[in-house]
Amino acid sequence: MKFILGKKMGMSQIYDDKGDVTPVTVIEAETNTVVQIRTKEKDKYEGVQVGFGKRKEKNVTKAQKGHTKDLGTFKVLKEFRTTPGELKRGDKLNVSLFAVGDLVKVTGMTKGKGFQGVVKRHGFSGMPASHGHHSVMRHAGSIGQRFPQHTLKGMRMPGRMGNDKFTVRGLRVVAIDEEKGLLAVKGAVPGNNGGVVMVQTQ
Repeated sequence: MKFILGKKMGMSQIYDDKGDVTPVTVIEAETNTVVQIRTKEKDKYEGVQVGFGKRKEKNVTKAQKGHTKDLGTFKVLKEFRTTPGELKRGDKLNVSLFAVGDLVKVTGMTKGKGFQGVVKRHGFSGMPASHGHHSVMRHAGSIGQRFPQHTLKGMRMPGRMGNDKFTVRGLRVVAIDEEKGLLAVKGAVPGNNGGVVMVQTQ
């Protein structure tokens, strides 16, 4: 599996030789560092922990300094559940791992919308706009029943919307810029511009 941590830069368009336009999301993936290798013998599972970005020395705890030691101070640490293969602690990862045409999945945190009602959160149509419905047009309506006399789990109601971990699958790598560390994938990627995303092949 190929994988890397990056930062969502935003969306753009790329034109091919025929003049067809492709919507892409540009991901800035500066060099990642392998911080830890997880093994079945020691950790009961296989994985690779990767460090991304830089953090000021004064903002790093002693525990983090001891964990990364001579590798540097990282802003983000993430794990990829995969077989380490020949990777070892201290190895560097960059966009050259990927090739144009690779099928990838991208994981990130969706945009936070705050507390929202059922019309925005679940797509409810709301109440009729006439015949006295002046103050309940965006209400959910009845949620009760005669049995079992309590609200059932999973009932669609108002609540916090967004800011959830989400993975988009089936994205294809369209362009790679090794000098600038940029990766362009076809389609949309979850999260705000500037948010950290995990890119890995399917």
